[in-house]
Amino acid sequence: MENDYEIKPVKTGTTTVGLVSKDAVILGADRKATMGYLIASKTAKKILQIDDHIGMTIAGLVGDAQALERYIKAELKLYKLSEDRKISISAAAYLVANILYGRRFYPYYVQLIVGGYDDKAKLYSLGADGSVMEEAKYYSSGSGSPMAFGVLEHGFKRNMSTEEAKKLVVRSVRSALRRDIGSGSGIDVVVIDSKGFRRIDDDEIKKLGK
Repeated sequence: MENDYEIKPVKTGTTTVGLVSKDAVILGADRKATMGYLIASKTAKKILQIDDHIGMTIAGLVGDAQALERYIKAELKLYKLSEDRKISISAAAYLVANILYGRRFYPYYVQLIVGGYDDKAKLYSLGADGSVMEEAKYYSSGSGSPMAFGVLEHGFKRNMSTEEAKKLVVRSVRSALRRDIGSGSGIDVVVIDSKGFRRIDDDEIKKLGK
């Protein structure tokens, strides 16, 4: 007899990308949110701003990601109040990792990329078990990541300009949109540099994809 309480894997569809350029971190993601075979939203935001200089991409369950976002933002505000300074990117990434590790037996069903800019651009990948790895070049998560990784492997070079990096991120996400059934409905791109966190508008994204 089937165990009603058996933990089963959750299948999700998403493509998120993070890339380190010479002067910035570029984050990209698709906009489709699914419920099984139903497209629940075509305007889902999968790149979250968790501080003035830090962004986080989400792949996994939307409810878990939203709860985690509220938790992280509250912790970062407390840090800013107590320390009277911005948190470093590495400290923020390890804070998120500690939260995930604390729930490893009843985990948040998410895979995250945390990126930002303090003294330089930094990028981290995080798993639902609390694992954290600094990524010197790029990273991709979600069901479309195999396609995105192929484009990133081919096009990445060290000390890329911000413009070159934006184009590569758009190409990598677009490659997943063409082949991954769980990804689609457009592309979001965020740049985080010494000026802070800013989203790229749709018109510029279209030009970057040409």
